[in-house]
Amino acid sequence: MTGRVLSDAEIDAAWRPWTPDEVARRLSSVTAPWCVAAGWALELFCDSAARAHHDLEIAVPAARFEEIEAALPGFAWDVVGDGRMWPYPQERAQHFQTWLRDPASGDYHLDVFREPHVDDRWVCRRDPSITLPYSELILHTRSGIPYLAPEVVLLFKAKHLRPKDDIDFARVSGAMGTARRSLLRDWLRLVHPGHRWIAEL
Repeated sequence: MTGRVLSDAEIDAAWRPWTPDEVARRLSSVTAPWCVAAGWALELFCDSAARAHHDLEIAVPAARFEEIEAALPGFAWDVVGDGRMWPYPQERAQHFQTWLRDPASGDYHLDVFREPHVDDRWVCRRDPSITLPYSELILHTRSGIPYLAPEVVLLFKAKHLRPKDDIDFARVSGAMGTARRSLLRDWLRLVHPGHRWIAEL
């Protein structure tokens, strides 16, 4: 299916993201191992917000997405990928991003990554040889908000190297500790050999 083409202007205008606190409240009954992902996860790791975020992403095992859906009644979902959008569940097998939409306003509040996994282990969609148990993949703030480990966030940010990704790396990498830096260095050598961050780790 072709889907609806999305322009950058449309996307920016449609997003009214929830905060990590609000998502944690709304998903407090969910037992699936979900976590705040991407840029917001790094803010939670550093315990401070360094820049604005136009959206909010969380990750959940793909087979347990329905638990997230059930915890957020009254909203619609759209599958997003390659600059196009389809009503959920169309194309869900081809694309992992799922945006939550308020059907009354058309605003988007949350982007859910449906992630590969085997039983209780996360599997990296960039390279399935990279895997972690959820007990190591997910960290928690002092108030209990779950978030993705920073070395995993930076591994995904390494692909595109937008200015904000370099800023995030410079801010976070020094605070990660030896073990996390070593993991990220090994993963970058595997997935992005020759990446410029490797020398800084």
